[in-house]
Amino acid sequence: MLPCQALLPAVVLALTALQALASDTFIAAVYEHAVILPDPTEEPISPDDALALMNKNMDVLERAIKEAAQKGAHIIVTPEDGIYGWRFTRESIYPYLEDIPDPVVNWIPCTDPSRFGPAPVQERLSCMARNNSIYVVANIGDKKPCNSSDPKCPSDGRYHYNTDVVFDPQGKLVARYHKYNLFMGESQFNYPKEPEAVTFETPFGKFGIFTCFDILFYEPAVVLVSKLQVDTVLFPTAWMNVLPFLTAVEFHSAWAMGMRVNVLAANTHNTSMAMTGSGIYAPAGARAYSYNMKTEDGHLLIAELDAHPRLSPASPPAVSWNSYALSVERFSQNDHEFTGIIFEDPFTFTELTKPGGNLTLCQKDLCCHLSYKMAEKRDDEVYVLGAFDGLHVVEGQYYLQICTLLKCPSTNLSMCGQPVEMAQTKFEMFSLSGTFGTSYVFPEVLYSGVQLAPGEFEVLTDGRLRSRAPTSKPVLSVTLFGRWYEKD
Repeated sequence: MLPCQALLPAVVLALTALQALASDTFIAAVYEHAVILPDPTEEPISPDDALALMNKNMDVLERAIKEAAQKGAHIIVTPEDGIYGWRFTRESIYPYLEDIPDPVVNWIPCTDPSRFGPAPVQERLSCMARNNSIYVVANIGDKKPCNSSDPKCPSDGRYHYNTDVVFDPQGKLVARYHKYNLFMGESQFNYPKEPEAVTFETPFGKFGIFTCFDILFYEPAVVLVSKLQVDTVLFPTAWMNVLPFLTAVEFHSAWAMGMRVNVLAANTHNTSMAMTGSGIYAPAGARAYSYNMKTEDGHLLIAELDAHPRLSPASPPAVSWNSYALSVERFSQNDHEFTGIIFEDPFTFTELTKPGGNLTLCQKDLCCHLSYKMAEKRDDEVYVLGAFDGLHVVEGQYYLQICTLLKCPSTNLSMCGQPVEMAQTKFEMFSLSGTFGTSYVFPEVLYSGVQLAPGEFEVLTDGRLRSRAPTSKPVLSVTLFGRWYEKD
C-alpha cells in the first residue's frame, strides 16, 4: 500500500482529469492573419528560402497563439494559406510542402522531429502547441509520392494536398484533413481520391475539420455535423467576400445557426482580394467576430462556447423550414416583377413600394413570403423581395433556394443585386419565410457596414425568420439561404 503522501498527487491528477472531462464550456480563439506572401514565381525556390518565408508567418502566428493561451484559450484556429500564401504554380509550391503522416502513428514532432523525414513546419507548430498547452489548428501542404502503378498518379510522381493539421496541448498530431472541394485556381493541389470526414475527441467536445470552399458542399461538411454529430467545426479559410449573401461573417454565422453547431472560422486578411471576416459562432449567434476592410492588421478573437451546443438551453430548436410558408395563402403579389442578377444567378425581384405590407414572390417551386414595416420609407433607398430557385454555376455547381429582403445600391432597379455595404433604412419589423424543398437553410441578417445582428432576430420552429424588435441599425439584407444538397 502506498503512503498517503504518494497517493495525493495521483488523486489530484485524477480529479483534474475528471473535471476536464466534465467541461461544459471552453475558451476558443481564432486568428485572422495578414499573410506575408512570397514573390510570384513559376520556378521553385530553395527549401531554405521557402522555410524562411514560412518562419516569418509562423513568428506572427506564434505571438497570437501565446497571447490566446495566456488569456485562457483551449484551442486556436489559424487561416487557410496562413503559413505560405497562395501565389503558386504546381512546381513553385513544392519546396513549401512536407510529408504529413496519418495521426494514428502517435507522433509528437516537437520531441521527435526527424521520425518521418524533414518536417520543420510540423515541428514548430507542435512546439507552439506543447509550449503553450493549447490545441493548434493550422493549414499547410502535404506531399505524397506515387508511381505508374497508380493510374491517377500525376506526371511529376507526387500528390499535393491542401491540408489542415491539429496538434494537441502535448504537441501530438491528432488530426490531418486533405481539402476535398478545391476552389478554382488551386491547380497546385490535387483532389483526394475520396472525401475525408475527420473528427477527434477533446475534453470539451467532439471536433470536426474542413477547409473554406468545403462548407458549400455535402461532403465533408454536412456529413460531419449531421451524421458524425460533431459539436464544433474548425474552419481555416481564405474567403473572398461576395455581397449580398456570401460575406464571410454573414454566411459562416448563418451556417452555424442552420446546422446548430459551433464554428471557429479563421480567415486570411488581404483587403486587395476582399479577404476578411473571422468569427467564433454558436448556434444562437456570433460570440465574437471581426470584419475589417480598412486596415491590413491581423486580429485575434477569443470567446467562450458551450462544449455540447445541442444540449445547451441556449441552442435553438430544430426548424421545419417550409412549415409556415406551405400553410398560408399567398400574400398580395406586386404587379411589377423583374429579373436581376446576383453572382450570375437570375433572381426574380419585386420592389417594396410601400412603408409596410405583405408580399409573396415565386420562382419555380420556391415562394417567398414577406411581412414588413419600415421605420421610415425613404425616397433615396430601394428595397426588394427576391427569390432564386436553381443551379448556381459560377465557381462551382450547386443548387440553391434563396428568399431575401435586399437593399439595392441605388434607386435604379437594374442595379438591384449588386454589392452594397451601407444603408439608412431601419425596420420596425420583418418576417420572412419560404416553401423550401431542403432542410438545409441558413438564416442571415446583415446590417449597414457589414455588421451582424446577434440577438436581434429569431427563427421560429415553423421556418419564419423574424425580428425580435425594431432593428437597431439600418438593414442591408434579411435572407434565408437554402442549400439544396439533395439535388446535387
